[in-house]
Amino acid sequence: MDERVRTALHHSQVIDMTTTGRRTGQPRRIEIFLHHDGGALFITGLPRTDRTRAWIHNITADPRVTLHLKQTLAADVPATARVVTDPTERRPYIEAAARRWRRTDIDAMLAHSPLIVLTVDDGV
Repeated sequence: MDERVRTALHHSQVIDMTTTGRRTGQPRRIEIFLHHDGGALFITGLPRTDRTRAWIHNITADPRVTLHLKQTLAADVPATARVVTDPTERRPYIEAAARRWRRTDIDAMLAHSPLIVLTVDDGV
């Protein structure tokens, strides 16, 4: 992998992510925030109690995603996403996101925010 892409992945930023629709099999692209903390790449979101986001359902059905870098450079990076539901495993990721976003509702985020951990296909 190009060193510029590797460096860009390890800076938290707004990206696009493409998943595969669980019902249609069609690509579904959304804008989302990529977090980098302690060597890990992950995506979370604000807490919602009314529904599970479609991208979480899509990743549960097919964990292959494409991360589309678009800020400091443009690149498409294939990755595998893993939905994290275990509260103990979720806590450090959620706390890192809460710090970055200056949020104090960590318990709500732990209970109701989506969370995926990403592994870039070449092991970045």
